[in-house]
Amino acid sequence: MPQLSLASWILVVVVGLFTAIAAIWDYRQHRIPNNLTLPVFFAGWVYQGVFHGWPGIGNAAGGFLVGFGVLFVLWIVGGGGGGDVKLMGALSVWLGYRLTLLVLISSTATVILGTMVIVVWSVFTKGVRGMKTEYLAKGAAGGAKPQAETADDKKRRRIMAYAIPVCVATWIVMAWKLPTLDRAARVPSAPVQTQTVEAV
Repeated sequence: MPQLSLASWILVVVVGLFTAIAAIWDYRQHRIPNNLTLPVFFAGWVYQGVFHGWPGIGNAAGGFLVGFGVLFVLWIVGGGGGGDVKLMGALSVWLGYRLTLLVLISSTATVILGTMVIVVWSVFTKGVRGMKTEYLAKGAAGGAKPQAETADDKKRRRIMAYAIPVCVATWIVMAWKLPTLDRAARVPSAPVQTQTVEAV
């Protein structure tokens, strides 16, 4: 196991616990509370400032623009929930923009793969009609015009809680990048200056 600095250990522990708790909460309650995301969001700025200074603050801002921005656009067009946006907003402040990009890419791949597995499994266990009834909007399974749904209806028919693929993707990215987490904070050693002695 690589030798990590205190800053990297804090990053690994906080990010790991945060995503795990968010995934469990989202799976059980179909929501991610502000009481979880907001403290982690503000703590991320403090972490970046204390351990990485202004470059860390800039990295956090870049991560926030990427993570929060992408999920916010998806939320606007109806492709996600508000809790998912705040989850990525808080997480991205800790990760910075490079790791946030990797998590977004990995979580998208996890969502696609997980959705395919769940849908195929549902077809085998419940049949096509049962799968449509469970995951399609009311009325859509029979070809009729979908009925108006409440927010709870939409949550119940979600194929997968988004915090789960985010958790899986974050853990994969952190394990992959573990040996190089300290590289960004490492200060390069000053070049050795050599003196030349002129012959008399």
